Amino acid sequence: MKPAAPVADGWARADLEALSAKGLRRVLEPLDSPQGAEVRLGDERLVNFSSNDYLGLAASPAVRAAVLASLERYGVGSGASRLVVGDMVPHQRLEARLARFERAEAVRLFNSGYAANTGIIPALVGPGDAVFSDALNHASLVDGCRLSRARVVVYPHADAAGLARALAETPGRRKLVVTDSVFSMDGDVAPLAELVAACEAHGAALMVDEAHATGVLGARGAGLCEALGLEGRVDLRMGTLSKALGGMGAYVATSRAVADLLVSRARPFVYSTALPPALCAGAECAVDLVEHDPAPRERLWGHIHRFTAGLRALGIPAEARSAIFPVILGEPSRALDAAQRLREAGLLVKAIRPPTVPDGTSRLRFCLSAAHTTGHIDLALEVLRQVGVSRGP
Repeated sequence: MKPAAPVADGWARADLEALSAKGLRRVLEPLDSPQGAEVRLGDERLVNFSSNDYLGLAASPAVRAAVLASLERYGVGSGASRLVVGDMVPHQRLEARLARFERAEAVRLFNSGYAANTGIIPALVGPGDAVFSDALNHASLVDGCRLSRARVVVYPHADAAGLARALAETPGRRKLVVTDSVFSMDGDVAPLAELVAACEAHGAALMVDEAHATGVLGARGAGLCEALGLEGRVDLRMGTLSKALGGMGAYVATSRAVADLLVSRARPFVYSTALPPALCAGAECAVDLVEHDPAPRERLWGHIHRFTAGLRALGIPAEARSAIFPVILGEPSRALDAAQRLREAGLLVKAIRPPTVPDGTSRLRFCLSAAHTTGHIDLALEVLRQVGVSRGP
């Protein structure tokens, strides 16, 4: 008798067909080069406008040298969670270095931004509490709120007055507000000063995800909280090591008590093998570069202003708020078609579709890097002009 087909395989085939019909199926496309302003994808050499490597540190010779030196001394893997035997000197050094960078009492490392957000929120609030989330927060914050089992209140995007009303009207033993500082799909920034004021008025704690702001904003590159002088008034600041810092992992800058609590309660921290020590050494080097060498950040902001002016000249609304520029096209098919036309002209600009963004807002998402040249920026603008990509559904 012929064995029956695995049940899950049938489910998957049906779901894949449905996704394909809607233009929502994802596929993997492996690069055959380091991250950089120009990358190799199969037989294509493309200018890369889809990477979050904002300062070009993913392939930095100094960072690579730090990783290799640590690799020789400490080996490849950590072997266990930090609470067992995976806590190594590079982890402790990096946490101390990040605490100085963030001007915080303490820092706790996580293996990714997703692990951090889904671990921190449930460690602080639960049943009987309330957590308040911006409507356009990253999926990791959304999932962290859900996992907490606290009451979740979604307030209108970047609406501090709406948050204040929700805080006043919602009961809860503890109240935690969570927001991105730079929103990853739109590139706009949260009204942090107003959010801080609302939290202080209503006795709420505030957690800010600085993933797309770390290295990009602030005089030292410590993010939007630093840029606005709000570090001491924000309870928790989450940053990643995987974007402007060019590596892998994440961290939260907070009080000593909160950092110590996470060691016992944050499940992704407790139950995950620790980051490879060599990646910690690379991140420590990257933090030194970010804090003490402003030239890459200044170059990045030159590109941001140049691209902003160029988009406006094409009739595409744009603001110089971050390194992220969406060109919203509406339906998935339009975004996929535009991405293909740009690719044929030598640009790698990925189409972003639901559920990553709301229905009707599929888009091209341009990410700028200090590794780009002005020639790369001008090429992107010229290709947009030639193919006639315009914003709007």
